[in-house]
Amino acid sequence: MNIGLALGSGSSRGWSHIGIINALAELEITPDIVCGTSIGSLVGAACVTGKMEELESWARSLTKFDVARFLDINTSLTGFVDTEKFHEFLNQYIADDSVLIENLPQVFASVSTDLQSGREVWMTKGSLIQAIWASMALPGLFPPIKHGERWLVDGGLVNPVPVSVCRALGADIVIAVNLNGDIVGKRFTKPEAIKKIDNGVGGKITELVREYTNLSLFNGKDSEQTPGLLDAIAGSVNITQDRITRSRMAGDPPDIVFSPKLSHIGLLELYRAEEAINEGRKCVQSKLAELEYVLGRS
Repeated sequence: MNIGLALGSGSSRGWSHIGIINALAELEITPDIVCGTSIGSLVGAACVTGKMEELESWARSLTKFDVARFLDINTSLTGFVDTEKFHEFLNQYIADDSVLIENLPQVFASVSTDLQSGREVWMTKGSLIQAIWASMALPGLFPPIKHGERWLVDGGLVNPVPVSVCRALGADIVIAVNLNGDIVGKRFTKPEAIKKIDNGVGGKITELVREYTNLSLFNGKDSEQTPGLLDAIAGSVNITQDRITRSRMAGDPPDIVFSPKLSHIGLLELYRAEEAINEGRKCVQSKLAELEYVLGRS
């Protein structure tokens, strides 16, 4: 019986995948097939390359400043993320550029989106790093990735929870993680007033960093605050992924689905890994009986 693990998209909420994978491992549940979309592809890759412990340690150590270092304060027209630093991170905590998907010890696939046709693309061979990058290339944060003749972007736009990919690759039982179950309707909250240290370049950079990492780019001074640029992008992506997830999972339901309650964690709040990981563990604990039943355990 082949067990498939479908790890969904959800930006910072994706650290909950770590807690779920670790909790399953403690129950001696090891997936034969791992498929991921966006942040799910990154954590899934760490799982199959044996880098979970290193990735978890790094994620738990993150601070707001660490997250800010990954952002290009010069605001490149192709995306906010510093791609050089991101590449270094992937090499250190996931795999070298030379690692190929077909040589991994478990079946692995990532999902991305063809920018021109809108079709989903399953990456089941070739460069693991390129597959992860293409799956995570959320417009506005990352530039599109060239793969062959196609430009690829974030797979969450077409298949946020890749249950169908697990089935197609031979999974008899699919355990899915849906990070989008409670995100629509999340209220925008007004940030606390930030005391400016100075009015020069240093103060401006500090202000930008805080705005990016808190996703609190509000405008105006009236009581009814208008969501800022990144809030609007995040909210729009959330709505899209929620609707697509509901449709795809209705047509191809997993055998077990974990839905961490993490709507309070923002798009770039990667420094909140500890609470996301803990929530992932709680999801597994709450479904122990269902897991035993589906897997045929007494």
